[in-house]
Amino acid sequence: MNPYISRLNRSAILLLVAASLVFAPAATVAQGSNTTKTATVTETSVRKYMQALAGDEMRGRGSATADELAAAKYIAAQLKAMKIEPAGDNGDYLQTVKFKRRTRSAPEIEATTTNVIGILRGSDPTLSKDTILLSAHLDHLGVREGMPGDNIFNGADDDASGVTAVLELAESLAAGPKPKRTVVFALFGSEEIGGWGARYFQEHPPTPIESFVANLEFEMIGRPDSAVAAHTLWLTGYERSNLGPELAKHGARLVADPHPEQNFFRRSDNYVLATKGIIAHTVSSFGLHSDYHQPSDDLSRVDFKHMTDAIASMVEPVRWLINSDFKPAWNEGGKP
Repeated sequence: MNPYISRLNRSAILLLVAASLVFAPAATVAQGSNTTKTATVTETSVRKYMQALAGDEMRGRGSATADELAAAKYIAAQLKAMKIEPAGDNGDYLQTVKFKRRTRSAPEIEATTTNVIGILRGSDPTLSKDTILLSAHLDHLGVREGMPGDNIFNGADDDASGVTAVLELAESLAAGPKPKRTVVFALFGSEEIGGWGARYFQEHPPTPIESFVANLEFEMIGRPDSAVAAHTLWLTGYERSNLGPELAKHGARLVADPHPEQNFFRRSDNYVLATKGIIAHTVSSFGLHSDYHQPSDDLSRVDFKHMTDAIASMVEPVRWLINSDFKPAWNEGGKP
Protein backbone atom coordinates (compact mmCIF):
# COMPACT_ATOMS: atom_id res chain seq x y z
CA MET A 1 0.00 0.00 0.00
CA ASN A 2 1.08 3.54 -0.70
CA PRO A 3 2.82 5.05 2.35
CA TYR A 4 2.47 8.68 1.34
CA ILE A 5 -0.85 9.09 3.15
CA SER A 6 -0.25 6.39 5.73
CA ARG A 7 -0.20 6.92 9.45
CA LEU A 8 2.07 3.93 9.93
CA ASN A 9 5.78 4.56 10.52
CA ARG A 10 7.81 3.36 8.34
CA SER A 11 20.37 -4.10 -9.68
CA ALA A 12 22.53 -9.15 -10.73
CA ILE A 13 18.88 -9.97 -11.04
CA LEU A 14 17.75 -13.52 -11.59
CA LEU A 15 15.11 -13.06 -14.30
CA LEU A 16 12.47 -15.55 -13.35
CA VAL A 17 10.71 -15.45 -16.69
CA ALA A 18 9.33 -18.94 -17.06
CA ALA A 19 10.55 -21.10 -20.57
CA SER A 20 -16.32 -23.32 -2.81
CA LEU A 21 -17.63 -20.53 -1.97
CA VAL A 22 -16.39 -20.52 1.62
CA PHE A 23 -12.73 -20.62 0.84
CA ALA A 24 -13.24 -23.59 -1.47
CA PRO A 25 -10.01 -25.23 -2.58
CA ALA A 26 -11.16 -25.68 -6.17
CA ALA A 27 -12.77 -23.35 -8.67
CA THR A 28 -15.79 -24.78 -10.47
CA VAL A 29 -18.60 -23.38 -12.55
CA ALA A 30 -22.07 -24.85 -12.76
CA GLN A 31 -23.77 -25.16 -16.12
CA GLY A 32 -27.26 -26.54 -15.83
CA SER A 33 -27.04 -29.92 -14.15
CA ASN A 34 -23.36 -30.33 -15.00
CA THR A 35 -20.39 -29.01 -13.06
CA THR A 36 -17.36 -28.20 -15.16
CA LYS A 37 -14.03 -28.11 -13.34
CA THR A 38 -11.62 -25.35 -14.17
CA ALA A 39 -8.17 -24.52 -12.84
CA THR A 40 -7.66 -25.27 -9.16
CA VAL A 41 -6.03 -22.79 -6.78
CA THR A 42 -3.42 -24.85 -4.95
CA GLU A 43 -0.88 -23.99 -2.32
CA THR A 44 1.83 -25.35 -4.61
CA SER A 45 0.89 -22.86 -7.29
CA VAL A 46 0.59 -20.00 -4.82
CA ARG A 47 4.02 -20.80 -3.40
CA LYS A 48 5.50 -20.91 -6.91
CA TYR A 49 4.32 -17.41 -7.75
CA MET A 50 5.26 -16.02 -4.35
CA GLN A 51 8.77 -17.48 -4.45
CA ALA A 52 9.35 -15.96 -7.87
CA LEU A 53 8.02 -12.54 -6.92
CA ALA A 54 9.18 -12.18 -3.31
CA GLY A 55 12.37 -14.25 -3.20
CA ASP A 56 15.64 -12.40 -2.68
CA GLU A 57 16.51 -12.89 -6.36
CA MET A 58 13.88 -10.30 -7.32
CA ARG A 59 15.54 -7.77 -4.97
CA GLY A 60 12.31 -6.27 -3.69
CA ARG A 61 10.90 -5.16 -7.06
CA GLY A 62 11.81 -1.54 -6.38
CA SER A 63 9.57 1.02 -8.07
CA ALA A 64 10.84 2.12 -11.48
CA THR A 65 13.93 -0.12 -11.34
CA ALA A 66 15.33 -2.98 -13.40
CA ASP A 67 14.09 -5.28 -10.66
CA GLU A 68 10.53 -4.08 -11.14
CA LEU A 69 10.92 -4.71 -14.88
CA ALA A 70 12.15 -8.23 -14.15
CA ALA A 71 9.02 -8.87 -12.12
CA ALA A 72 6.87 -7.45 -14.91
CA LYS A 73 8.48 -9.77 -17.45
CA TYR A 74 7.91 -12.74 -15.17
CA ILE A 75 4.22 -11.86 -14.79
CA ALA A 76 3.86 -11.38 -18.55
CA ALA A 77 5.32 -14.84 -19.12
CA GLN A 78 2.69 -16.33 -16.81
CA LEU A 79 -0.17 -14.62 -18.65
CA LYS A 80 1.25 -15.82 -21.95
CA ALA A 81 1.38 -19.40 -20.65
CA MET A 82 -2.32 -19.08 -19.76
CA LYS A 83 -3.04 -17.98 -23.34
CA ILE A 84 -4.47 -14.68 -22.14
CA GLU A 85 -4.33 -12.05 -24.87
CA PRO A 86 -1.75 -9.28 -24.40
CA ALA A 87 -3.14 -5.76 -24.02
CA GLY A 88 -0.07 -3.61 -23.45
CA ASP A 89 2.07 -1.68 -25.93
CA ASN A 90 2.49 -2.90 -29.50
CA GLY A 91 0.81 -6.25 -29.03
CA ASP A 92 2.84 -7.06 -25.91
CA TYR A 93 1.84 -7.49 -22.28
CA LEU A 94 4.05 -4.67 -21.06
CA GLN A 95 2.94 -1.06 -20.93
CA THR A 96 5.84 1.36 -20.49
CA VAL A 97 5.25 4.49 -18.44
CA LYS A 98 7.55 7.52 -18.38
CA PHE A 99 7.23 10.07 -15.60
CA LYS A 100 9.17 12.72 -13.73
CA ARG A 101 10.36 11.60 -10.33
CA ARG A 102 11.62 13.72 -7.48
CA THR A 103 13.64 12.37 -4.58
CA ARG A 104 14.75 14.06 -1.43
CA SER A 105 18.42 14.05 -2.34
CA ALA A 106 18.37 14.57 -6.10
CA PRO A 107 16.78 16.87 -8.69
CA GLU A 108 13.82 15.75 -10.76
CA ILE A 109 14.68 12.90 -13.10
CA GLU A 110 12.85 10.96 -15.77
CA ALA A 111 11.87 7.52 -14.56
CA THR A 112 10.34 4.50 -16.25
CA THR A 113 7.89 2.08 -14.72
CA THR A 114 6.05 -0.87 -16.23
CA ASN A 115 2.52 -2.20 -16.13
CA VAL A 116 1.51 -5.69 -17.25
CA ILE A 117 -1.85 -6.02 -18.98
CA GLY A 118 -3.77 -9.02 -20.29
CA ILE A 119 -7.34 -9.36 -21.51
CA LEU A 120 -10.06 -11.98 -21.86
CA ARG A 121 -12.55 -10.63 -24.36
CA GLY A 122 -16.20 -11.15 -23.58
CA SER A 123 -18.38 -13.51 -25.59
CA ASP A 124 -21.77 -11.85 -25.23
CA PRO A 125 -22.68 -9.32 -27.96
CA THR A 126 -23.95 -6.86 -25.37
CA LEU A 127 -22.18 -7.69 -22.11
CA SER A 128 -18.77 -7.88 -23.83
CA LYS A 129 -18.90 -4.10 -23.99
CA ASP A 130 -18.54 -4.05 -20.20
CA THR A 131 -15.09 -4.37 -18.62
CA ILE A 132 -14.24 -5.85 -15.24
CA LEU A 133 -10.74 -4.99 -14.02
CA LEU A 134 -8.79 -7.29 -11.68
CA SER A 135 -5.58 -5.65 -10.52
CA ALA A 136 -2.69 -5.42 -8.06
CA HIS A 137 0.55 -3.48 -7.87
CA LEU A 138 3.74 -5.34 -8.72
CA ASP A 139 6.36 -3.04 -7.19
CA HIS A 140 7.71 -2.68 -3.67
CA LEU A 141 10.58 -0.85 -1.96
CA GLY A 142 13.56 -2.68 -3.44
CA VAL A 143 17.01 -2.68 -1.83
CA ARG A 144 18.27 -0.09 0.64
CA GLU A 145 21.96 0.22 -0.08
CA GLY A 146 24.18 0.64 2.95
CA MET A 147 21.60 -0.71 5.37
CA PRO A 148 23.18 -3.23 7.74
CA GLY A 149 21.83 -6.76 7.83
CA ASP A 150 18.90 -7.71 5.63
CA ASN A 151 18.46 -4.80 3.23
CA ILE A 152 16.01 -6.38 0.77
CA PHE A 153 12.43 -5.23 1.17
CA ASN A 154 10.85 -8.34 -0.37
CA GLY A 155 7.24 -7.17 -0.16
CA ALA A 156 5.78 -10.66 0.17
CA ASP A 157 2.50 -9.45 1.62
CA ASP A 158 2.80 -6.01 -0.02
CA ASP A 159 2.05 -6.86 -2.73
CA ALA A 160 3.38 -10.12 -4.14
CA SER A 161 0.32 -11.63 -2.48
CA GLY A 162 -2.04 -9.46 -4.54
CA VAL A 163 -0.19 -10.18 -7.78
CA THR A 164 -0.42 -13.88 -7.01
CA ALA A 165 -4.17 -13.52 -6.45
CA VAL A 166 -4.62 -11.89 -9.86
CA LEU A 167 -2.52 -14.58 -11.55
CA GLU A 168 -4.51 -17.36 -9.88
CA LEU A 169 -7.82 -15.74 -10.82
CA ALA A 170 -6.57 -15.24 -14.37
CA GLU A 171 -5.65 -18.91 -14.62
CA SER A 172 -9.01 -20.07 -13.27
CA LEU A 173 -11.04 -17.76 -15.50
CA ALA A 174 -8.97 -18.48 -18.63
CA ALA A 175 -9.38 -22.23 -18.10
CA GLY A 176 -13.17 -22.00 -17.85
CA PRO A 177 -15.90 -20.99 -20.29
CA LYS A 178 -15.31 -17.68 -22.02
CA PRO A 179 -16.77 -14.87 -19.89
CA LYS A 180 -19.70 -12.85 -21.12
CA ARG A 181 -18.05 -9.61 -20.05
CA THR A 182 -14.54 -8.51 -20.97
CA VAL A 183 -11.99 -9.04 -18.20
CA VAL A 184 -8.77 -7.03 -17.94
CA PHE A 185 -5.91 -8.17 -15.70
CA ALA A 186 -3.59 -5.30 -14.82
CA LEU A 187 -0.49 -5.32 -12.63
CA PHE A 188 0.65 -1.78 -11.97
CA GLY A 189 4.14 -0.41 -11.50
CA SER A 190 5.30 2.28 -9.08
CA GLU A 191 2.33 2.29 -6.73
CA GLU A 192 4.70 2.77 -3.82
CA ILE A 193 5.95 6.13 -5.07
CA GLY A 194 2.70 7.69 -6.17
CA GLY A 195 0.61 5.28 -8.24
CA TRP A 196 2.25 6.20 -11.54
CA GLY A 197 1.39 2.95 -13.31
CA ALA A 198 -2.29 3.12 -12.43
CA ARG A 199 -2.46 6.81 -13.34
CA TYR A 200 -1.08 6.09 -16.80
CA PHE A 201 -3.32 3.05 -17.23
CA GLN A 202 -6.51 4.99 -16.64
CA GLU A 203 -5.45 7.41 -19.36
CA HIS A 204 -4.38 4.60 -21.74
CA PRO A 205 -6.69 1.63 -21.03
CA PRO A 206 -7.03 -1.36 -23.38
CA THR A 207 -10.80 -0.80 -23.57
CA PRO A 208 -12.65 2.52 -23.28
CA ILE A 209 -12.54 3.81 -19.72
CA GLU A 210 -16.30 4.34 -19.94
CA SER A 211 -16.73 0.57 -20.29
CA PHE A 212 -15.21 -0.19 -16.88
CA VAL A 213 -17.98 -1.47 -14.64
CA ALA A 214 -15.92 -2.45 -11.61
CA ASN A 215 -12.37 -2.84 -10.34
CA LEU A 216 -11.21 -5.23 -7.65
CA GLU A 217 -7.67 -4.49 -6.52
CA PHE A 218 -5.95 -7.20 -4.45
CA GLU A 219 -3.49 -6.08 -1.83
CA MET A 220 -1.92 -7.67 1.23
CA ILE A 221 -3.83 -10.94 1.55
CA GLY A 222 -0.82 -12.96 2.71
CA ARG A 223 -1.93 -13.20 6.34
CA PRO A 224 -5.27 -13.28 8.15
CA ASP A 225 -6.53 -10.23 10.01
CA SER A 226 -7.54 -11.00 13.59
CA ALA A 227 -9.90 -8.01 13.52
CA VAL A 228 -12.37 -10.01 11.40
CA ALA A 229 -13.70 -13.55 11.56
CA ALA A 230 -11.54 -16.43 10.39
CA HIS A 231 -11.68 -17.18 6.67
CA THR A 232 -12.73 -13.61 5.94
CA LEU A 233 -11.41 -10.86 3.70
CA TRP A 234 -12.35 -7.21 3.88
CA LEU A 235 -13.08 -4.61 1.25
CA THR A 236 -11.91 -1.02 1.45
CA GLY A 237 -14.74 1.48 1.14
CA TYR A 238 -17.29 -1.32 1.56
CA GLU A 239 -19.98 1.18 2.59
CA ARG A 240 -19.34 3.43 -0.41
CA SER A 241 -21.01 1.20 -3.04
CA ASN A 242 -23.19 -1.88 -3.41
CA LEU A 243 -20.42 -3.98 -4.96
CA GLY A 244 -19.17 -5.61 -1.76
CA PRO A 245 -22.61 -6.59 -0.45
CA GLU A 246 -23.58 -8.01 -3.84
CA LEU A 247 -20.41 -10.10 -4.06
CA ALA A 248 -21.10 -11.30 -0.52
CA LYS A 249 -24.57 -12.44 -1.62
CA HIS A 250 -22.84 -14.60 -4.21
CA GLY A 251 -20.49 -16.28 -1.77
CA ALA A 252 -17.62 -13.85 -1.26
CA ARG A 253 -16.38 -13.83 2.33
CA LEU A 254 -16.12 -10.05 2.28
CA VAL A 255 -16.86 -7.64 5.12
CA ALA A 256 -16.28 -3.95 5.73
CA ASP A 257 -12.75 -2.70 6.39
CA PRO A 258 -12.23 -2.99 10.15
CA HIS A 259 -9.59 -0.23 10.14
CA PRO A 260 -11.44 2.87 8.86
CA GLU A 261 -9.03 5.19 10.67
CA GLN A 262 -6.28 4.05 8.27
CA ASN A 263 -8.19 5.35 5.23
CA PHE A 264 -7.12 2.38 3.13
CA PHE A 265 -9.68 3.14 0.41
CA ARG A 266 -7.51 6.06 -0.66
CA ARG A 267 -4.19 4.29 -0.24
CA SER A 268 -4.04 1.87 -3.15
CA ASP A 269 -4.38 1.99 -6.92
CA ASN A 270 -8.13 1.48 -6.78
CA TYR A 271 -8.47 5.12 -5.73
CA VAL A 272 -6.98 6.40 -8.98
CA LEU A 273 -9.81 4.68 -10.84
CA ALA A 274 -12.46 5.54 -8.27
CA THR A 275 -11.79 9.25 -8.81
CA LYS A 276 -12.79 8.65 -12.44
CA GLY A 277 -16.13 7.31 -11.29
CA ILE A 278 -15.33 3.61 -11.61
CA ILE A 279 -16.60 1.47 -8.74
CA ALA A 280 -13.18 0.44 -7.47
CA HIS A 281 -12.26 -1.19 -4.17
CA THR A 282 -9.36 -3.14 -2.69
CA VAL A 283 -9.66 -6.68 -1.30
CA SER A 284 -7.33 -7.25 1.67
CA SER A 285 -6.70 -8.99 4.97
CA PHE A 286 -3.96 -6.68 6.25
CA GLY A 287 -3.97 -6.83 10.03
CA LEU A 288 -1.65 -3.86 10.61
CA HIS A 289 1.30 -6.15 11.21
CA SER A 290 4.65 -4.63 12.18
CA ASP A 291 6.42 -6.02 9.07
CA TYR A 292 4.71 -3.43 6.87
CA HIS A 293 7.37 -1.75 4.71
CA GLN A 294 10.15 -3.63 6.51
CA PRO A 295 12.67 -6.22 5.24
CA SER A 296 10.83 -8.72 7.46
CA ASP A 297 7.83 -8.71 5.09
CA ASP A 298 9.24 -11.85 3.50
CA LEU A 299 8.12 -15.34 2.57
CA SER A 300 8.72 -16.72 6.06
CA ARG A 301 5.84 -14.62 7.40
CA VAL A 302 3.24 -15.65 4.81
CA ASP A 303 0.35 -17.85 5.90
CA PHE A 304 0.09 -19.92 2.71
CA LYS A 305 -3.00 -21.83 3.77
CA HIS A 306 -4.88 -18.62 4.48
CA MET A 307 -3.68 -17.10 1.25
CA THR A 308 -4.61 -20.12 -0.88
CA ASP A 309 -8.05 -20.37 0.68
CA ALA A 310 -8.58 -16.62 0.36
CA ILE A 311 -7.86 -16.61 -3.36
CA ALA A 312 -9.96 -19.73 -3.99
CA SER A 313 -12.88 -18.16 -2.12
CA MET A 314 -13.04 -15.28 -4.61
CA VAL A 315 -13.09 -17.34 -7.81
CA GLU A 316 -16.82 -18.05 -8.01
CA PRO A 317 -18.01 -14.61 -6.89
CA VAL A 318 -15.74 -13.06 -9.53
CA ARG A 319 -16.99 -15.55 -12.10
CA TRP A 320 -20.53 -14.49 -11.27
CA LEU A 321 -19.59 -10.82 -11.72
CA ILE A 322 -17.99 -11.33 -15.14
CA ASN A 323 -21.03 -13.24 -16.39
CA SER A 324 -23.81 -11.09 -14.93
CA ASP A 325 -25.44 -7.86 -16.05
CA PHE A 326 -25.13 -6.37 -12.57
CA LYS A 327 -23.69 -2.87 -12.62
CA PRO A 328 -22.57 -1.61 -9.21
CA ALA A 329 -23.35 1.92 -8.14
CA TRP A 330 -22.03 4.36 -5.58
CA ASN A 331 -24.13 4.75 -2.49
CA GLU A 332 -25.22 8.26 -1.61
CA GLY A 333 -22.13 10.21 -0.61
CA GLY A 334 -19.83 7.32 -1.45
CA LYS A 335 -18.29 8.57 -4.68
CA PRO A 336 -14.89 10.15 -4.04
